[in-house]
Amino acid sequence: MLEDYWYIACRSKDLRRTPVSRTIMGRHLVLFRTAAGEVAALKDRCAHRNAPLSLGKVCENTLQCPYHGWRYDTHGRIVEIPALAQQGVEEFSAPIDSYSCMEQQGYVWICLSSIPADPEPLSFAGLNRAGWTSFHMQTRFAAPVGACLENFLDCPHATHVHRGWFRSPTQRKVRATVRTLDDGAEAEYFEEPRERSVVWSLLSPGQADMQHTDRFIAPATSRVDYRFSNGMHYIITSSCTPIDACTTEVFTVVSFRIKWVGSLVKLYFKPLSQFIIKQDVAILSAQQQNIKKFGAADFNVLDSDLLHVRINEWRTALKEGTAPPAASESMNVELRI
Repeated sequence: MLEDYWYIACRSKDLRRTPVSRTIMGRHLVLFRTAAGEVAALKDRCAHRNAPLSLGKVCENTLQCPYHGWRYDTHGRIVEIPALAQQGVEEFSAPIDSYSCMEQQGYVWICLSSIPADPEPLSFAGLNRAGWTSFHMQTRFAAPVGACLENFLDCPHATHVHRGWFRSPTQRKVRATVRTLDDGAEAEYFEEPRERSVVWSLLSPGQADMQHTDRFIAPATSRVDYRFSNGMHYIITSSCTPIDACTTEVFTVVSFRIKWVGSLVKLYFKPLSQFIIKQDVAILSAQQQNIKKFGAADFNVLDSDLLHVRINEWRTALKEGTAPPAASESMNVELRI
């Protein structure tokens, strides 16, 4: 399940003096922050009587089990067993599992492998940059990572799931170019309609030209860019953390550069975005329930499913250790939106 890559466990602000439990790829973890501010991730089970360490407390730079007080350092090594009168801790030297852990851009990232495929996680474009305004969203989907990625990067569904809010059906022909990249794939749209849309009437009034690009960044990130000829730019980046094979926690950063006061725009942009993503949560939940009811997925893949094939090819190649799709390939597609 692609354990060599970085996944977000939580926001930095959510990890303070109290340990927190998280599940990533079916592994139950405890995160804690030392007195020195260092973040650490261990298996959420004490080696003694298997109590959850996430119910324990931080003691300086160690995590103490709530049952018998065993203490662990950031590498999962046992540093104290309070009940021992004579024996030394060294007789119980086998540590519990620890995981690579780091903070970046206000998020705590974890890699379940001892050797991450990349030295650092992917950065969120526009976040903490001068002249840009950003906000964060965290959403749980009852769907696997692949289904979430495809949904975030799929234009045609928006005319039905988000009808009137994000897009409306115009039956206009739209050209698109799909390209393979060194780290995934992208789809660029040309002369895309945006009339009868609450989002675009609020965020891009006027006749500015729009350049829209959807990008899949392997293994679990989507990035959507809307650039306008008047200098406005919106970026929606979503990092998908697999909780298990059928559940995904999605951490989204929306960053925008706009000619108006960004903090005022955020007042209506954020709740509007939250409303739209709830619509995606609902349709993906219904889709996955129906797949489960019928026993398996049985998809028909069309040219209009622009990035579906590339997402699956990339993620399958990474899982199997084979070569991903070659970069610099392109395909032109015409679809109706």
